[in-house]
Amino acid sequence: MRGIDISQFQGNVNFSKVKKSGIEFVMIRAGFGRYESQRDPYFERNYKAAKAAGLHVGAYWYSYAQSVDDAKQEAKVCMKIIKGKQFDFPIFFDLEERSQFAKGRNHCDGLVKAFCGELEKNGWFAGLYISRSPLQTYISPTVAKRYALWVAEYGSRCNYGGSYGIWQYSSTGRVSGISGNVDLDVSTVDYPTVICKGGFNGYAKGSDKKSVDTLAREVLSGKWGNGAERKKRLTAAGYDYAKVQKRVNELLR
Repeated sequence: MRGIDISQFQGNVNFSKVKKSGIEFVMIRAGFGRYESQRDPYFERNYKAAKAAGLHVGAYWYSYAQSVDDAKQEAKVCMKIIKGKQFDFPIFFDLEERSQFAKGRNHCDGLVKAFCGELEKNGWFAGLYISRSPLQTYISPTVAKRYALWVAEYGSRCNYGGSYGIWQYSSTGRVSGISGNVDLDVSTVDYPTVICKGGFNGYAKGSDKKSVDTLAREVLSGKWGNGAERKKRLTAAGYDYAKVQKRVNELLR
């Protein structure tokens, strides 16, 4: 799945154009730091508009935490900001500060576990965003495997040897509906299905067996038959045929 990640620095985004360009998900910065006043000023607007355009949505929180207690406080503030919303992609802890890395692997592991642990206790599907080099240096393999992983490495390939769900491969992308550069991402994990089925991020457990996007791709691969048969089978399985067919048509275009 093709995606982008944005914050206030992208300004006013036309998400309808973004979706028509082939983008399928958007990661939105909810905020940064320890205080509610550090909410991204475009977060509410971006969330509502991205959802209205039919995009899958996730969020991230930029960390300045210097201790486990700081990371827990950041998690609590993040949860206040995202409360009452539904996200089809994980909520990511954005770890980038050199002062955090300078304290070593055990320290960084502790920050990740503190933030993600707080989110998980409250029903959120949590993950870590980090660049590939510090990931290999300052995050243990155990922690890297424990949470959803979003790796940043710009170029034609991601050289991280472990498993990951999202790869951020460019910071200079150009997408219709956005003025200026935007980060580009690709997801190899069907997070919408995992999250909806598991009842995370504001969804009731088992509320959907598969995401509309996943079903549409299955339709295109021939798994649900054609015409009246397709409609009958999807409806019998409890899915909204019209929504699935709409997504099929979008993918074909």
